[in-house]
Amino acid sequence: MSARSENPPPPPPKKKKNKNPNALGDELIREIFLRLPSLPTLVRAALTCRGLLRAVRSSPAFRRRFRELHPPPILGVFLDIYDDDEVLPAFAPVRRRSDPDHAAAVRGIDVFLTRLPDDGERNYDDDDYYDYDYEEDNDGDEPGWSMSECRDGYAVLINWNTKQLAVYDPLTGALHLLPVPPDEIYKRRQVEFHVFSFEEDHGSFRVVCVSSDGLAAAVLSSDTSKWQIFPLNEDVGLQAEGGHYWPHTGTLVNGSVYRTFANGTNVFVLNITTLQCSQIDLPLCVSGTDSFKIGETKDGKLCLVYASELTLVVWVWRSGDDGINRWMRVKRFRLHNAISEIPQHCSDECLTLKVVGIIGGIVYLSTDSSDPRCWFLSFCLENEELNKLCCVTQSVHYYPYIMAWPNSFVHNKVNPLLEEA
Repeated sequence: MSARSENPPPPPPKKKKNKNPNALGDELIREIFLRLPSLPTLVRAALTCRGLLRAVRSSPAFRRRFRELHPPPILGVFLDIYDDDEVLPAFAPVRRRSDPDHAAAVRGIDVFLTRLPDDGERNYDDDDYYDYDYEEDNDGDEPGWSMSECRDGYAVLINWNTKQLAVYDPLTGALHLLPVPPDEIYKRRQVEFHVFSFEEDHGSFRVVCVSSDGLAAAVLSSDTSKWQIFPLNEDVGLQAEGGHYWPHTGTLVNGSVYRTFANGTNVFVLNITTLQCSQIDLPLCVSGTDSFKIGETKDGKLCLVYASELTLVVWVWRSGDDGINRWMRVKRFRLHNAISEIPQHCSDECLTLKVVGIIGGIVYLSTDSSDPRCWFLSFCLENEELNKLCCVTQSVHYYPYIMAWPNSFVHNKVNPLLEEA
């Protein structure tokens, strides 16, 4: 027998392992995705291939569940920095070195708002909407772009020189340039703008503008880019309340704008869907102060948080035993020990807390002292945990920037570029 015939036959070829994640099936993919730590990580994972993205965008139930488990993270905070009477928007990032996906999202933010046009440029979608002469109307005394609100991933900015309103997503670069409301709304320039987008359609939004006297509101839809003026109930106006609001006190919660009267005893409530307005009283101990904010708990209930030195007091709006809705005090948090563990830039014993806002049960705070530097903090009402976010320059107004769900994750029409992936 020849030596060749004595050799054993070659082993059968190894079966190739299927490394295609699509083979897992959408349900299993979604179960895996629910175990990811954050929205930035989900974005990175889902955009690796068309099948993974389809698993996310085809299931509203998955998206709701993911939001419940992993609320959208705060990426930073915009500040109003005053320089020679000019307001300059600045940005302080929230750094998480142990989370590369969060860091990548922060790096992607246009923190200098570079896509906003310079003064003198006018670029509306509808050039006939206003007959406006910049050189004639501009006296050079007004600042350029100033921040009005950050919500749902959008920054709302106003330029009184060019009479432009910008709704800008600095993470995706989506920019909407709009005209300011007609004169009857904004002529006193004591107005507030609020942006509202739909959870399952981030690309569509409404902008609500409320006049300084609370007697009129204007609403703009991104679908039409046209302002509609609505007179409000004069009985809920400000004639009996001092004639104006505390500046920048408006908060949009569950489809209603809540603004505080100047005398600090009542809150003006405007439902942006029905445009019905009303008033509610404030708790007695916060009347006449501006040391509180109105927001929402994690489960969407209307709440109020008041800061007294280093103590937070929380109220929730709910019905009592008599069935009448009122503010009910639910908790008092003494944060002296937690604050003492955060390094301070001064030895000021009069250190206090300022409530910046309440979003999804997270209270955003800043420390306040004689030092120009301060800490921007977050406090979770559910687990009672205080977190140090970033060191910032003290600002008159703070605008937390929360990451929004990408449009491509909720729209049913797949991007053609992803079809080729």
